[in-house]
Amino acid sequence: MASELQRRKIARVFSAMDADSDGELTESDFRALTDRWTALRGAEPGSDAHALLTAVMMGWWATLLAAADPDGETVLLQDVLAVAERLSGMSEAVVGTAHAMFDAVDRDGDGEVSVAEYGEMIEGWTGSTEDVSEIFTQLDANGDGRLSREEFSALWFEFWAGDDAEARGNLVFGRV
Repeated sequence: MASELQRRKIARVFSAMDADSDGELTESDFRALTDRWTALRGAEPGSDAHALLTAVMMGWWATLLAAADPDGETVLLQDVLAVAERLSGMSEAVVGTAHAMFDAVDRDGDGEVSVAEYGEMIEGWTGSTEDVSEIFTQLDANGDGRLSREEFSALWFEFWAGDDAEARGNLVFGRV
């Protein structure tokens, strides 16, 4: 059973994915999420950036639906929580999603996520802008002003599979 911390973290992301705020995730929510990400990036249909962002966002939908109810059309918060409960034993799968997300966030392809790119990630997920500099500083443990793929993956794993209230990874999607 998910802890209260895990429930709060997952509920924040669920809310961001639920574009129409109806309490359930559908393919149309992920199409809207994809549209938000591609518009934010100025990624035109047919471009490599559009294809990458679409693959990442719609891949999330396919993965969640398959884990929740492969024959269904909706995913509920309790379904996402049930998936999250299994993730601590699935590090390879979680890191795989971290790599896909890293590629989507690393706009300039330099192999690092800057504070600006992190801010775009938060805006892409939530649809709103916020000052992320303080959060980014907390995520950036070595203080070099960027997150490497390895740092990002470790933080991603802490968010999705961790239950330590002090873990920096809890901040991956902003304050919980």
